[in-house]
Amino acid sequence: MSAASIRFPGSQGQQLAALLDAPPDTPRAYALFAHCFTCSKDSKAAIYVAQALAAQGIATMRFDFTGLGASAGEFADSNFSSNVDDLLAAVDWLRAHRAAPQILIGHSLGGAAVLAAAARVPEARALATIGAPFDPAHVTHLVDSGRAEIEAKGEARVNIGGRPFLVRKQLLDDLAAQRPAETIGALRKALIVFHSPRDAIVGIDNAARIFMAAKHPKSFVSLDDADHLLSSKEHAAYAAQVLAVWASRYLDPEPRQNAPVRDVRVTETGAGRFSQLIVAGRHRFRADEPMAAGGDDSGPSPYELLLAGLGTCTSMTLRMYAAQKQWPLERVTVDLKHEKIHAADCAECETKEGRIDRIERTIRIEGPLEPAQRVRLLEIADRCPVHRTLHSEVHIVTKEAPPA
Repeated sequence: MSAASIRFPGSQGQQLAALLDAPPDTPRAYALFAHCFTCSKDSKAAIYVAQALAAQGIATMRFDFTGLGASAGEFADSNFSSNVDDLLAAVDWLRAHRAAPQILIGHSLGGAAVLAAAARVPEARALATIGAPFDPAHVTHLVDSGRAEIEAKGEARVNIGGRPFLVRKQLLDDLAAQRPAETIGALRKALIVFHSPRDAIVGIDNAARIFMAAKHPKSFVSLDDADHLLSSKEHAAYAAQVLAVWASRYLDPEPRQNAPVRDVRVTETGAGRFSQLIVAGRHRFRADEPMAAGGDDSGPSPYELLLAGLGTCTSMTLRMYAAQKQWPLERVTVDLKHEKIHAADCAECETKEGRIDRIERTIRIEGPLEPAQRVRLLEIADRCPVHRTLHSEVHIVTKEAPPA
């Protein structure tokens, strides 16, 4: 995966900074991620979710609102409405240079911004909020220490998340002017609400209010013991994986591949020591090593994939043969096991020294078949293309790809 650096003009004309996390192949969709109040595109939640979605084939753009992170402008000059306009400017850039986002994702106040902006993004079909407040004005409690000074002088410097920010009264006035119940109730887009019942910053009741205000289709997913900032990669990856699967039903369908032979690409996801993204045509899935081998167990291991290839080929071959013969085969189940054994323990093997690979394949054949038919199907199992490949001479050519 790659993260391309992007600059685009925001709502106030200043250049905003963004990163686009993209999968190795053509994305099946684009998403836009809006970060939390006074956070940035480099927050753990933004990074983890964007990378996890890219691993699912969804290119995700994350950007800094005006005056935050690497974006130009002054935070004091921004407000919730300008944040919404910044978000729409990011949509415009994607629409012009890649493709309009079909998924909008917002974390905390970014979730409220996504809900407010969604009606103005006709291409967006799926919305996701993570730890979002129902009312954008919820964040005003973060400036309580300077509220009296803000009311008296029009501005004050307050500490938010351990950093000083100049906050002006126009920000508080703009937050108070929002009408979230009307905005959310008018949405005609699929919505999924992620929230932790242990969120100490934005209570779980906010999720309930968002969910009740929204019309169907809508879903709720509990993030269990996740914190508000979604600082755990495990929790962020879980949210992204659920989001990708949930959103797939609302995305534009992918064109089907008609070619009988398809290339396979394997790319490191960056989400773990061994985690890999496998792209086979329009299909995407993961491979990994088990935890005992230093992996995260986020997918089958290489040898498990090898066994899966042999098992699926065996089952398909038996199915095709039985269909041709019009035999009453009802179901095939193939169990496989791989191990390293001493060559001396294999009487039928040509190799007599060292260790060899042994695959044990057990086939369960269901249906009212004659004994002779069952014997024949077991013989046919050895003729499946993958089985024959494993027993034939295989020539593997390795070469380095040209620079990207």
